Amino acid sequence: MAKHDPLETVLKLALEAEEAAATQLRGVQLTLNKCRQQLDALQQYRLDYMKQMEAQQGQVIAASNYHQFHQFIRQIDEAIDKQVFAVAETDKQRQKAQQYWQDKQQKRKAVELLLTHKAEEKQRFEAKQEQKMIDEFASQQFFRQSTR
Repeated sequence: MAKHDPLETVLKLALEAEEAAATQLRGVQLTLNKCRQQLDALQQYRLDYMKQMEAQQGQVIAASNYHQFHQFIRQIDEAIDKQVFAVAETDKQRQKAQQYWQDKQQKRKAVELLLTHKAEEKQRFEAKQEQKMIDEFASQQFFRQSTR
């Protein structure tokens, strides 16, 4: 039975941590995309509303309607400001999640590199052992032939 290398366990744990970090990053990216879409929708709604009022320009508008228009635009602008803040905060979360994922990825790669070096060292050791056996066999053959 082959001896289990503890680094294999470390690699398995590093892979799981990297996958969890990647899942977290994807979730934050989806949230960021939704926030950006909501911001775009609010900005488009404001633009459409402004165009609608611009189309009525030159017509007689009651003072109360004009006041409601400005109040409504102010509310949309406040909603846009809040959404801009939400996008910025979510982007900060995305950057942190991305850094966390990159850290986990780097740790996994380091463990893989250690395992690779360990395997290469084992192969070199085995090659030396094999060469020793071949040399020993050759010298025994030489001594047998010389004693005859």
